[in-house]
Amino acid sequence: MAVRLHMKLGVIAEPDRVSDSPDTIVVVEPSVGSVARSKGNLYLIVTSTIASQRAQEATQLAAETIRSEFYYDESAGIRVCLQKALGAANKRLNHQRDRLGLHGDGLNGPVGIGVAVVRGNELYVGTIGPAEAYLIRQARLSTLPDPNRERGLPARDLSAEVWRGEVNVGDSLVLISPNVVTRLGPEELKDAAVTLHPQSAVEHLHGRFVAAGGSGSDGAIALEATEVAATERQRTLVPVRAAEPLAGSPDRSPIPLADPVVDGVVAVQGGARQARHVAGNGLGRAVVALQELLPRRRPAYRRVTPLSARRESQRRGAVAILAFIVVVGGLGLAVFMLGGAGRRESVTNVTTGQRALDAARADLAQVFGPGVDLVANDAGRARSLLTDAYRELDRATGAGIAAAAVDPVRRDVVAGLDRLYGVVPIVDQVLVQLEPTAGVAVDLRTAVRGPDGMPYVLDHATKAVYRIDLKTKKPTLVIKAGTKASGLVAAAPKLLSVGGPDLLVIDEKNVVWRWRPVDSKGRGTPARVRVSGATSWGDDIVAIGTFLKDRNSGQYNLYVVDPSARQILSYAVAADGSSFTAPNNWLDTARDVDGMTAMYVDGDIFVVDGGALARYVSGSSEGWSARAPGDELLRKAPHYSLVASPAERRTGTLYAYDDVNARVIAFDKSNGNYREQYRLASGSALREVRGMYVIPAVGAAPATLVWVTSNEVHQAALAAVPTSSASPSPGSSGSVAPPGSPAASASP
Repeated sequence: MAVRLHMKLGVIAEPDRVSDSPDTIVVVEPSVGSVARSKGNLYLIVTSTIASQRAQEATQLAAETIRSEFYYDESAGIRVCLQKALGAANKRLNHQRDRLGLHGDGLNGPVGIGVAVVRGNELYVGTIGPAEAYLIRQARLSTLPDPNRERGLPARDLSAEVWRGEVNVGDSLVLISPNVVTRLGPEELKDAAVTLHPQSAVEHLHGRFVAAGGSGSDGAIALEATEVAATERQRTLVPVRAAEPLAGSPDRSPIPLADPVVDGVVAVQGGARQARHVAGNGLGRAVVALQELLPRRRPAYRRVTPLSARRESQRRGAVAILAFIVVVGGLGLAVFMLGGAGRRESVTNVTTGQRALDAARADLAQVFGPGVDLVANDAGRARSLLTDAYRELDRATGAGIAAAAVDPVRRDVVAGLDRLYGVVPIVDQVLVQLEPTAGVAVDLRTAVRGPDGMPYVLDHATKAVYRIDLKTKKPTLVIKAGTKASGLVAAAPKLLSVGGPDLLVIDEKNVVWRWRPVDSKGRGTPARVRVSGATSWGDDIVAIGTFLKDRNSGQYNLYVVDPSARQILSYAVAADGSSFTAPNNWLDTARDVDGMTAMYVDGDIFVVDGGALARYVSGSSEGWSARAPGDELLRKAPHYSLVASPAERRTGTLYAYDDVNARVIAFDKSNGNYREQYRLASGSALREVRGMYVIPAVGAAPATLVWVTSNEVHQAALAAVPTSSASPSPGSSGSVAPPGSPAASASP
């Protein structure tokens, strides 16, 4: 008898999905027998590389089109119907390309489809674009063929391919977004699919994806083919009753008076039997009524255990017995052989650790002996010796040497390595500290150097922009949500930049405001600047920048990073300087710009994209890269979040903030070579930097770094100071009332 298959299903519950996921998942398991036999079960995942509301609408449109077209079409087999349904979805997405923002390179779009149909033991699978399908058979992970892997929907001249094969007991199929596989890796996917129930496997993979900081596309479906156990119902037995005992006896007895006597006795017996029957029936009915009140259980079906299940139980039992024998034997051997090994091992570890500590001290003595400084005179040999010393110290710590003995040597080794890696200790000075008032906490997000040289900050809590006067230590309101100017009411500010003599502010309604100081006290009036096409930016622009075209007139161009347009939009200023003309696409080809978090423009455009630095020249990013500091022995690989520079194009230094290691790294702007890095001399971390800019060096004075945290404005001269000067002098910081308090010059 053929084996019947049952598909175990695993999907992520909708409330557990990532908030910005645009993916759509459809599972159809028909309850009508004719539909199930002709079409089978449909499992569908539609993904998108764009995380937005319009992208989610696009995936829902594609999923509904495929589902309805596949089950409606009865003109051909499953493979042809699937190909027609995929073509119909592509056509509908092409018609809605502009409305849904499905921008691509002209041939390919951002939507991917993974579809599977299971009918009996037949399996049909197809993928297009950013969607992947994996078949796990006998603990081996196979990627199904996909000629359209690089072609997302909507696409021109799409020719969908559908793979057909057979599915066996124990096989698993996973339809998943490539965003999840890229974050976790295929090995993690295979381990979860092989060892866990499909639902548990999908929940495990999604949990790991979220824990790893994943966002965006997260769709996944897992299937596992299992055997349906056969059942048999036995026939109920019916008791056989004996025949009538007096059948065939004569009607009358030949003995006189025998029949009357017999009839009398029979009558008496019949009456007794009738009385007993009546009494017995009453008692029986009472017992039956009582039994009717008791709960009943349906007759059990006789279940036949599959051969594969019996073999699996036998295998597990054998493994358990073997494991028990090995554990008991191992414990006995350990007790017999290693009676005093613990003390000897402890002595051996201490001896090994002491030797490692002595080796580290010897390496350090060669680098910094009396009258010797190899860091200054022979950097290559110093690097080799100090690296070896650092590893020996790790070995000593692992062997149990006390930290009191290891730490002094480690500090000297790290200090030598920091000199080799160009670490410059700087002193932090708190310029202004804003304190919460009326229960409203300060939440600074951005800082720029204004046209008058003062820091301007954006406070997310009060939805306002303030000018910080470094002499009076007081904030002055520039613009906030509700400010009326140019016949409009400003919304909450979200982006900040400086262009020539102007401070540019973009609010949440994508209105661009220009503010120019009129005196040294920070007074000025905001005015609206008309930017052609600004209303089409949407709510996802991530960074803005300006480039000064003419110093005499103060005219400048505007640059906007727009993920929905997959471009950096360039706006040229009008001749009278009062508005900006229609945008140009600054990148030579459209690309994903969602990862760009910061931008600096000096003729070239420098961006932080996904934690890395990139330079774009004439729309292309080729030919320039930021060199790593090379200090992976001491610190993790850098991950950048901010970028700034005070120098002209192709000259001077580019500064980037590494948020993983809490440091600022300096690069040669022309070629990307690493120069040096800046860390606080006090040993505390340069953490929670939310915005920064650099004031250029003047004469013999070094450049100055200015940055903001959640409620403070800091600065530090970018020049080495002695370690003993790590702590700022008393009174170097100013504590001021937050915006809105009586001591502030303006109320939000």
